[in-house]
Amino acid sequence: MPYEFLEDIATADIAFRATGKDLPEVFAAAGDATINVMIEDLDSIEPNVTRTFSLEDDALDLLLFNFLQELVYYKDSELLLLRAQQIQFEEKNGNHQLSAVLQGEKLDRSRHQQRVDVKAVTLHRFQLEKTSDGWTAMVILDI
Repeated sequence: MPYEFLEDIATADIAFRATGKDLPEVFAAAGDATINVMIEDLDSIEPNVTRTFSLEDDALDLLLFNFLQELVYYKDSELLLLRAQQIQFEEKNGNHQLSAVLQGEKLDRSRHQQRVDVKAVTLHRFQLEKTSDGWTAMVILDI
């Protein structure tokens, strides 16, 4: 599993560390961790609906923050549980650009065992850093 939940970081929230060999992999792992906080079994999410979006920021860590916020937004606004299928990065004019293709389905309470509701991604102790093995992200979610 390319992410782990960290129980000693936040008492009223949920923290996780995600890893990946490159940026698309760490973003996808962080996205899966965010959805996994809400849904017990990620494999129960069928890829029936596709959403695409693009984001841009001059800071990679804020790009990850905004990416995770998009997942929470789709869950709140459309009851969509989405998982990253493809993430691409470009750099233009000093900004990092992300294009994402996500697939999933509407929350089905009879098939998706719910855990807790994620209200937001927080900036508290938020971190994205390059390591010798790739990338690591540290995220705390407000539940």
